[in-house]
Amino acid sequence: MNLFRLFLLCFLLHPTLVEALERGPKGSIVEKTKSETIYRGVVFAEVDNGPLSLDLYLPKKKESYPYLVVFFHGGSWRSGSKESCQVRWLVRHGYAVASVGYRKSHEAQFPVILHDCKGAIRFLRAHADILGIRTERIAVAGASAGGHLALLLATSGGVEELEGRVGGNAKQSSLVQMAIGMYAPTDLYHASMTASERWDKPASALYHLLGGKPSEKVALVRQASVTTHITSDDPPIVFLVGGDDEPERIEHGKRLKVAYDNAGLEAVLEIIPGAGHGGPEFRDEKQAALILKMLKRELGNQP
Repeated sequence: MNLFRLFLLCFLLHPTLVEALERGPKGSIVEKTKSETIYRGVVFAEVDNGPLSLDLYLPKKKESYPYLVVFFHGGSWRSGSKESCQVRWLVRHGYAVASVGYRKSHEAQFPVILHDCKGAIRFLRAHADILGIRTERIAVAGASAGGHLALLLATSGGVEELEGRVGGNAKQSSLVQMAIGMYAPTDLYHASMTASERWDKPASALYHLLGGKPSEKVALVRQASVTTHITSDDPPIVFLVGGDDEPERIEHGKRLKVAYDNAGLEAVLEIIPGAGHGGPEFRDEKQAALILKMLKRELGNQP
């Protein structure tokens, strides 16, 4: 037996691996495991760089359409993949999870990257019945740079210049009803203006996101800051950050919390002792209970 046949046999016989493959909606491939139905590669927009797609994870056992959490991966806005979905565990609790692929900063700068994310939200609402999800109330989540995008989605609802037209579906809303940001940058303006020698370097992630020196793109860096757009009607947020992460990450969470408090809004800030920039601590029993409690309150009971 050659190596390929041996690999194929192991793949087919392993009980936790995919049971079946079939075509799904919007160009996707359906994978069925014992606990999930997965639509991989759901195309939500066609752009100059090619198709943009997302992966949708659905609980296998459900009596009605599940509520949706949309996730945005990290990677300094210039790397990473939708395959890295750090809230997939929510599927076990009855939620649908969509993990979105967006253009990276070598392909498009801000605000186009945010336009991709808002386009994904509108697409999911427009095709909720086909995909088998509930979208009247949506939560978003993200890690690191993806957390920035998720939180910015929460605070920039209705800001016309940040909406974009990616994917069409203009009649659909991009508003979200809750956001979870993990170790995410939030006040990019404050960060870049107080440490311009760092962020003005061509190698910096913020330089790539903005397409130039932040100190020379002051209006744009303000626009890209989560804190800039906070208004009294913004949704509740959860901000998780490791106690052993870089101090500036913790500072981003504190500044966001203060801005939310000043606007009379709800922001839960959790500084996790011993945790760094990511890791299993962000989905341990305590954090999972917090997230599930808020999802239940803001989206509704799962069947």
